[in-house]
Amino acid sequence: MTTFADLGLSDKLLKALANTKLSTPTPIQEQAIPHIMRGADLMGLAQTGTGKTAAFGLPLLHRLLELHHPAGPRNVRALILAPTRELVSQISDNLTVFTKGTPTKVTTIVGGASINRQAERLARGTDVLVATPGRLIDLLERGDVRLDQCGYLVLDEADHMLDMGFIHSLRKIAKFIPLKRQTMLFSATMPKDIEELASTYLRNPVKVQVSPPGKPADKVTQAVHFTPQGDKAKVLEGYLKEHPGERSIVFGRTKHGSEKLMKLLVTWGFKAGSIHGNKSQNQRERTLQEFRDGTVEVLVATDVAARGIDIPGVKHVYNYDMPNVPENYVHRIGRTARAGTEGRAIAFCAPAEMGEFRDVEKLLKKAIPVIGGAPWAADAVAAAPKPGQNRGGRPQGKPRSAAGGKPSAAGKPAGKPRAARPQGKPGGSAAPRRSAR
Repeated sequence: MTTFADLGLSDKLLKALANTKLSTPTPIQEQAIPHIMRGADLMGLAQTGTGKTAAFGLPLLHRLLELHHPAGPRNVRALILAPTRELVSQISDNLTVFTKGTPTKVTTIVGGASINRQAERLARGTDVLVATPGRLIDLLERGDVRLDQCGYLVLDEADHMLDMGFIHSLRKIAKFIPLKRQTMLFSATMPKDIEELASTYLRNPVKVQVSPPGKPADKVTQAVHFTPQGDKAKVLEGYLKEHPGERSIVFGRTKHGSEKLMKLLVTWGFKAGSIHGNKSQNQRERTLQEFRDGTVEVLVATDVAARGIDIPGVKHVYNYDMPNVPENYVHRIGRTARAGTEGRAIAFCAPAEMGEFRDVEKLLKKAIPVIGGAPWAADAVAAAPKPGQNRGGRPQGKPRSAAGGKPSAAGKPAGKPRAARPQGKPGGSAAPRRSAR
């Protein structure tokens, strides 16, 4: 069995690892670390939860420890870019554990926090800068940080960065970094855009791949519940009541819709919180900490959290809205069944979401078991509002019936037709707005 010592890591890093739960390298770590340590550019394909941070972080820190002088004022030796604040914090937390007992300095830069305080920290220079692209550009344009001495660049969750529209930001940042550098790109999927990105930033990269794209965690039990959009809140309430006190994440499509759903769950007596792009960094960190310590048991989130939450003990993931991008389904359900545990993921599918649902099954290359309702017929799908129109989400706990006057999923008889609600309510189909930072 391969050990971290077998990979040639420094004694200081091995000592830090001895104080963690990491005993043997994961497949992505075993494959990537030797190539990075010898200075090769690398493209790694792996899902979240496979140990990617240590796969690039440990060999990067090993190489930095070979330098025996501090970084100069406002200088950065290694830059790690990630698309969301949660991912940046997660990466930084892991690296801080690895650097314990070493002189290596790790600095975190994200939007939603005081830029002046960040500038003050950067004034002394740093070995490793972990940042979101938008805030880094702000600091570069102010002259608060320099990248001309940066010899290492890591693009983590590159496919998610492209989904969030960061390609122009990446191009702008790259102009500040020397061409003579080592670059590592990690992605969960390999669309054409990622291939183009790799060809632009990497030189003769080594390619390593584990957990084929689209493969969810092996121990996640998946199911789908077909339900009208207006009934989703009551259906969710039923599932949550079946498992009181168990940690759950509910994924919504929009920021406003997720916030409204969270407030509704609170009125129903659930210990709920929310994180999305409209929350400040302090609010997001506080809610995540409350989720960790059990003060919050139900976390309602947009896809900003699909790859940024690594919290043990999440038993259930509910896809309240089907994701626009099928790969995000895999990342969402990957928030449960972590570290060898088991978990459950249930998707709620309204008529207008049948296309997204079929895309997910196509990606998984298998059918998702039905736990409630039945797949929507073609006439119901045709009659549903199309993407960009209101889907009639109404999370007031007063479910509407399915077409034809049949009882709703909550067993209530059909009521009078209701006027369509504005976009942005829970379950609404408005396309997610991208966060600039």
